[in-house]
Amino acid sequence: MITAYLSLGSNLGNRQENLEKAIQLIKEKQEIQLGQVSSFYETEPVGYVDQDWFLNAVIEISTSLSPQELLGVAGEVENQLARVRTIRWGPRTIDVDILFYGEQMVVEENLEIPHPRIQERAFVLKPLAEIAPDLIHPYYGQTIEDLLENLADAEEVKIYQPRE
Repeated sequence: MITAYLSLGSNLGNRQENLEKAIQLIKEKQEIQLGQVSSFYETEPVGYVDQDWFLNAVIEISTSLSPQELLGVAGEVENQLARVRTIRWGPRTIDVDILFYGEQMVVEENLEIPHPRIQERAFVLKPLAEIAPDLIHPYYGQTIEDLLENLADAEEVKIYQPRE
């Protein structure tokens, strides 16, 4: 089994419910064991900024799936939760990205691991640092905690407090 980390994000519909459903769908896969789950973080959008704030989380899994098979699962979850791709970095019901897959580095036409923009994104680094602060990024040789501390001009990321 390989330890992998997935990033989840939603800013359409019931964001908390979308993240919880995505985690449940991933957990139901026979080849995946759910490990740690970060807190949910409310984050301002990056890239295309004319949209609602996101709810983001990172989960740790153990899996016997290959990187491509795991990418397939991510796509299945997005399809099951009605993700529609219209604008790059635009609004979505759910986004599931593979951040790390063990210590492997993968560069293929449809998949790059580690995810190519981890080091630039507080909305990924903050929840990842919560559950895996000492994880070392293979390209940069720094821990996730160090990458977060050295992040310049980060978007706002705060612990999500559900409204009652």
